Amino acid sequence: MSNSDITTFEQACRYLDDLQMHKIKLGLEAMQGILARLGSPEQRCPAVHVAGTNGKGSVCTMLRTMLSGAGYRTGLFTSPHLSSVRERFRIDERFIGEDEFTRLMERVRRALGPERITYFECTTALAFCWFAEQECDLVILETGMGGRLDATNVVAPLVSVITTVSFDHQQYLGDTLEKIAYEKAGIIKDGRPVISGVTADPARTVIERTCAERSAPLQLLGRDFRVVSGENGRWAWQSSDGKTVIDNLPATRNGVWQLDNSALAVAAAVLLRRTDYVVADEVMRAGIGRAFWPGRMELIELPVAALPAAAANRTQTESVRFLLDGAHNPAGIDCLVDAIEKQFSYDQLIVVWASMSDKDYRPMLADIAAIADYLLLTKPQSERAASPEELARAAGSTGKAQLSTHQSVADALHHAIGLARQNDLIVAAGSLYLIGEFRRLLVGEVVSVD
Repeated sequence: MSNSDITTFEQACRYLDDLQMHKIKLGLEAMQGILARLGSPEQRCPAVHVAGTNGKGSVCTMLRTMLSGAGYRTGLFTSPHLSSVRERFRIDERFIGEDEFTRLMERVRRALGPERITYFECTTALAFCWFAEQECDLVILETGMGGRLDATNVVAPLVSVITTVSFDHQQYLGDTLEKIAYEKAGIIKDGRPVISGVTADPARTVIERTCAERSAPLQLLGRDFRVVSGENGRWAWQSSDGKTVIDNLPATRNGVWQLDNSALAVAAAVLLRRTDYVVADEVMRAGIGRAFWPGRMELIELPVAALPAAAANRTQTESVRFLLDGAHNPAGIDCLVDAIEKQFSYDQLIVVWASMSDKDYRPMLADIAAIADYLLLTKPQSERAASPEELARAAGSTGKAQLSTHQSVADALHHAIGLARQNDLIVAAGSLYLIGEFRRLLVGEVVSVD
């Protein structure tokens, strides 16, 4: 790894990518050390901290659109990204620029000297530097993994949010829901309010016990606030005491399945009112309606003329529908399958699937194969990705699904389009790496080039 100055965006990305070789070592010592050398920028970042197995990014995005809509300079740090690392860093409607990213990466490099930290620690440090420099009124932080030892867990947030607890990253977080919940609950700070969407035991008990031990007021979905469904996809948020009602809220652009996530975001905005952030009801409605999280239950319909040229020649339809979802753990796949069955109509279901080799992908693959007419197995550009042949062996008997293997995402995309008829649905799922490549081939980068 070079110690020379970073002067270009390409050099900054290369420096960061080299940190992938530094193995994950859970703990906050390295993070606290580098932030101290950078002038403790995290102390100038009023924050909302969001942890959970699924739904974190959606809650963060909805909360960001609400606070930005209320006129507050709002920073957002999320992970992973789909295609450009710049997606992780956002203030209001603007992603970090290449020049800013380069300059701040050089600042982090100089502060580190010969020391090495992880990729995620480095991006977290850079985010805090940018948000502090830009004097954000509020910063919304998504944990990378877990919570207790996550690099983002160096803040004393105004509000902590825990979305869900289910199985994922067991090699780091533990092999029981109690252990995973304990790690997620690590973001709970003494006396700081907590919003939780964890409604089922045993994880709920862990969250409740941690809040009690730390005198952190807890608001629980279904107990302290709830969702009331209305007509035409509209819904209302209500506190259990009936004193706060926010009605006529819209479904998000990513669909009605986001209702619980929306409720958590609204609950956080309501709590922020107590800390002098003014977020009017109409601003919440507008923010929820604008919120968009690419690659998460994202429905894209394209006319043939807008398809990649090599693929457009393979179909006779007028347009093709795609559903992109980064679901990559059992709970996420359950939500995806449920949404497909209840919210979409189609003649044939064509599934493009990839998984990382360190995931227990067999049961998830079986669940999606059970509803598919065609199952196209492929491999994104990641060393961690399972080969299509490995996935095919794991799939075994796929019931009615016709199985094929494809050595690149582009080939799988082209084959799927060739199979598609006018009323069919193409679903891409199983890995965010897959979604990143698939989406870029379809509609280009999430972040425009400077």
